This record gives sequence, structure tokens and C-alpha cells, in this order.
Amino acid sequence: MRHKLLYLSFLLVIVTTGCLKTSSNNQPAPTPSGTFSGQYKRFHRHTSVGAWDTVKTNLTVKFSTTDNTYTITGATTSIHANSYGTFTMNWPYIGFTDQTYSSSDTSKVAHLLGYYNYNYDGTNLTIYASSADTLLLGYTLKKVTN
Repeated sequence: MRHKLLYLSFLLVIVTTGCLKTSSNNQPAPTPSGTFSGQYKRFHRHTSVGAWDTVKTNLTVKFSTTDNTYTITGATTSIHANSYGTFTMNWPYIGFTDQTYSSSDTSKVAHLLGYYNYNYDGTNLTIYASSADTLLLGYTLKKVTN
């Protein structure tokens, strides 16, 4: 029951973000820049038993717009890799290329890699993705410094 509540609360944040009043000109979100602190969360549903697994870790992400790079530090390394790489913006998507990721890596440690939906209001940054109805993962971050 606890996992369902966590999943539903995370989903509620995503849905309500889309329901907030927006400007009439539908401008893309600004490009994240600076240091952000927050949480990575992953919800995974086992289709055979219907149970949810939830993992989360605190982390810090630094974005540099001068060379479109990012660095992740402070994560629990058994859940999410401390890593670095480049990012691209194509609103409403943000794409990441993790320079530390290896396709031969068989660990279950998460990397910030691939394309995600994002929402950024200049202070709060939400990056999220889902796969069918069995996986939801995301980053809920708040800007702490420029």
C-alpha cells in the first residue's frame, strides 16, 4: 500500500504540473543552468505479482550551459551512478549522453542517459520518463546556486 501511495503521489506531481496555468504563447521552458539538489526515484511494477519496488536517493546535478554539460554527485552509488556527460534541449524533451555509461555494464545502477520529459520554472526542475505501465522514474530537483 505504501508503494502505491508513493507512486500515486509522484504521478500526481507530474499530472498537476501539466495542469498549471501557462502563458498563452506556450514558450519552451528555460534551459537549466547551475546546481540543483533533490531526489531520484524509480518505481517498478512486477507484472507477475503486481507488487511495486521503489528506490530513491538524494543527489546533486550541476548544469553548465556554456558547453551543455552536466555532472551528478552525491548519489547512493548502489542506486544511481555519479556521472557526467552532455545534454541537449528539444522542449518538452531533454536528452542526456552519459560519458561514464558502458553498454557492457550489467549492474542495475541508474545512469542519466537518454531522452526524458522535463518541466522547469527557473527554480524547480522535474525530469521524468516511463515505460509502459511497469516503470516510472524521475528526478525532482530544486535550484540551489547559479
